[in-house]
Formats: sequence, structure tokens, C-alpha cells
Amino acid sequence: MPIAYTPDVAVIGLGYIGLPSAAVIARAGCNVTGVDKVPQVVDTINRGEIHIEENDLDQLVRDMVATGRLSASTKTPQSDVFVIAVPTPLRNGRDPDISFVLDAAKNIAPALKAGDLVILESTSPVGTTREMAKVMAEARTDLRISGAIDGGEPDVHLAYCPERVLPGKIITELVSNDRSIGGLSPACASRAKAFYEIFVEGECSETQAEVAEMVKLVENASRDVNIAFANELSMVTDKLGIDVWEVISLANRHPRVNIMNPGPGVGGHCIAVDPWFLVSCAPDVTPLMRTAREVNDGKCVYVQGRADAMAQANPDAKIACLGLSFKPNIDDLRESPALDIALALAKKHGPRVMAVEPHIDTLPDSFADTGAQLVSLEAALAECDIVLLLVDHAQFLDVSKDALADKQVYDTRGSWGLGSN
Repeated sequence: MPIAYTPDVAVIGLGYIGLPSAAVIARAGCNVTGVDKVPQVVDTINRGEIHIEENDLDQLVRDMVATGRLSASTKTPQSDVFVIAVPTPLRNGRDPDISFVLDAAKNIAPALKAGDLVILESTSPVGTTREMAKVMAEARTDLRISGAIDGGEPDVHLAYCPERVLPGKIITELVSNDRSIGGLSPACASRAKAFYEIFVEGECSETQAEVAEMVKLVENASRDVNIAFANELSMVTDKLGIDVWEVISLANRHPRVNIMNPGPGVGGHCIAVDPWFLVSCAPDVTPLMRTAREVNDGKCVYVQGRADAMAQANPDAKIACLGLSFKPNIDDLRESPALDIALALAKKHGPRVMAVEPHIDTLPDSFADTGAQLVSLEAALAECDIVLLLVDHAQFLDVSKDALADKQVYDTRGSWGLGSN
């Protein structure tokens, strides 16, 4: 590809990955159309505004819309490159659901022309890119779709390239992080690499689609297993009356030990979900990954139990739940253990529960009729005698020990140095 390669790009799905990706690609000089089925999302972006919270995204979207290089639509346009960034949730708690990916493939198919490139970025079970190719090939028998034909140069190239970004740093990491680019053929991987090199400064490694799909799952499953050890350790030390944070700090002084920090569980749409994609592929040989998921889900239940015991032992005390998002300093509540804990307490203790989440304006609908309130940090500290630190938002880290001196504190993050597990 020539250095001035700036294709027209359609990004399918304008959520936490799709919208930042669309804006970053537009900043690199491409004309980008973001596609989303929700009209309100499309209207918001076309006004130069955003519907999610992410550092530096608001200004970037505003600037790119103003230049005319970024727009949004509910319809899939003709383009040169199609990037699919739609959800891949779980059905029944553990079974991967790739229906949104296959629906996106069906919607893209009518717009395809010879020479196009289609890239799947959504975290997916191994084999999803090839399934997507079959869907497109069935819809467009006039085109040679890579992966659905035998031999010969395809008219349409398909590849898989997962994101590996940290919420709160997405804009930076979309550019700086390395990429694993898996093609359904070497030519597909090469075409996709040329596209990513337009805006990615990290190293772009070419491989097979199935390898890239597996790499994404392995990255998150590995972290889940390591967190599970820390969470299980925290429950053991709690039973023994030992400070888990001191144990970890001292153990990590060993040159070959690096224990992660425990928490109230594991949340988000990656680490809390992706291991099940691997388990579903080979359920008979993945007991460790399955157990790690169960340990991390179990830690959330364990925290609920401890917090409920504190509430029952102090029936007149109000309960402050600090943080609802799945990680610090973002508004994303997906798969959040903090949210589950606060909701369980709200359903049992009703108006005694005061939730503090500085990144949202209203409590989720699931809190309706519980009597729980969304309040400021100041109000919670003034009125509550039980304080649960569930998410270590920057705002919470400034709370002084004096402000907590006369309260019962359960610090699930070890951020206040009070020894909670």
C-alpha cells in the first residue's frame, strides 16, 4: 500500500471501543462513518457530542465531526474498510453469543465490492471470523469472500484484530499498543496490517485469524486466573484474621513472585467474560479457567455476605457503597461486582443504602423501588456509619483516616491502609 493510503472506513458499533476507534481513524486522515442501530447515539455523535465517558474522547469527536471526517448513521454505507466492534455477550451466563457479529456481517454484505477489507475487532470465540466469512459468502455469491473459497485471490479480504486497551486510556492505547492481526489468508493479514499502520504506532504482527482470536482470549483468561489466586488468598486471610495487603506486599519482595491485588470480584466485558469463550471451546480440558471464574464470582458473593453481616449487626446504620463501575475512574457498569454488591444490599436494606458513583447521574433501573439513593461522597460520609470501598476512584483515595475514624469500614481495594480483606 502507498504511504498515502487513506481508505473510507465504516465502523460498525459505536460503543466503548467503536466510537474511540472511529475518532482515532478519522484523526489519521480517513473519512469515517460510524454505524449504530440506536438513533439517539447517531444523533449525539453528529452533533459532535458523545454518549459514553472516556478521557479525551469528547474533544476528539468534536474536532473530527467539525472537520467532516467523522459522521454517524444507522445505515451501513459503501466503504473500503469495514471494522466491526459490536458486543459479544454471554447467553445463560456462560455461552458465547456471536449473533451481533453475524448480524453485522449480514448488514455489511450488500455494501461490499471487490477490493474491500472487513475486520472483526469484537472479542469472539475461536472460529468466529470464519463463520462471518460464510455469512457474507452466502449473501454475496457474486464475490469471492476470503475464507469461504478454496484458493485464488479473494475479492474481499477478512481479518481479525482485537483491541487490547484499558478504559480511561483508550485513545492513547489504540495508537500505542501492539496489535495481533489474524487473516483468513496471508494476503488478508497483509491488507489489514496496512490499514492499522495508518494510525497504530505499536508493532503489528501478522498471523492466522484463529491464532489472533485465541490470543485475545488467552490474555484475559490469564489475568482472570491470577486475580482469582489473589481473591482466594484474601478470603483465606480474612478467615485467619491476617492483613492480606501486608502478606502480598511482603510476598512480592521475592524476586520471582508477583501476586496481583484482590478486590470485590472481577468485572467488565473482557476479563469477566472472555474465559468462558475458551471454556466453551474445550470444556473437558479447562478446569483451571472455569474454577478461576467461579472463584472471582464467588468473591463478589463473599463480600456481599460480609457487608450484610455488618449491616445486620448495626440495624440503625446507613451503608455507603463507594463506587459502582467495574474499574476506577470510568462510567462503565458492565459486569461490575461493585454494582452487584450494592444492588444486593439495596434489595435487602433499602433506604439504608447510599451509593456514590461520581461518573453517573442516576442509579440503574435495577435499583427502582429499593429506596437506595445516589448521593455525593460528602453526603455519604456525613450520614453513613458503615462505609464500603468497592471501587478505588481517584476521588475516594483522598478520604482522610480522620473522616473514617468513627465508622465501620470495609475496604475491598486496600486503598486506605486499614487492613480490610
